Amino acid sequence: MDRLFELGPEFWIAAVETLYMVALTLLFGGLAGLFLGMVLYTTRPGSLLSNRPVFNIVNVVINFFRPIPFIIFIAAVQPLSRLVIGTGIGNDALIFALSIASSFAIARIVEQNLLTVSPGVIEAARAMGAAPLRILRTVVLPEALGPLILGYTFVLVAIIDMTAVAGFIGGGGLGNFAQVYGYRQFQPLITWAAVILIVVFVQVAQFLGNWLARKVMRR
Repeated sequence: MDRLFELGPEFWIAAVETLYMVALTLLFGGLAGLFLGMVLYTTRPGSLLSNRPVFNIVNVVINFFRPIPFIIFIAAVQPLSRLVIGTGIGNDALIFALSIASSFAIARIVEQNLLTVSPGVIEAARAMGAAPLRILRTVVLPEALGPLILGYTFVLVAIIDMTAVAGFIGGGGLGNFAQVYGYRQFQPLITWAAVILIVVFVQVAQFLGNWLARKVMRR
């Protein structure tokens, strides 16, 4: 216990680093995934902007990258990370890799939730003369908003879990803190302190996501 108190400042710095990585990953990966998901939805055969070549290309790219284990993906994307942000190690490099990896998962979640929107609602909007992009913006996305929030919540929890591997590329966060000060120094109490805080982050994220989705779906 004394050792945990001694490491108090480092512990809370690691907690802030985890929140920093999660927030930026959700921002960048969330926006990219939303865009890719909407492209998949709108260009699929029979959809608003049906375009089989575009759909097939995006679909193949997502199917190619999604199954890659994240720890391998970090190593594979390092050269691109150095090219784009100037470094292949540290928290920023992890955010870059996480954003790319999460965008592919989010794209599928967005596509699947948009497909749940009733075709009758879309046809009614078309009958009123609404353009495809307007239908997507004012009909499809609002109708699917509740399930989309739940989907993003699921991804947010996964992102929190994935930040635990930051130490493998010189990053920080609670996962690295647990490994360096807990596991390697045979201090299980320190490891469990980090684990418990990660669980708290996950529970808070899940609670807020569920609450917001319920509010949206009751409108």
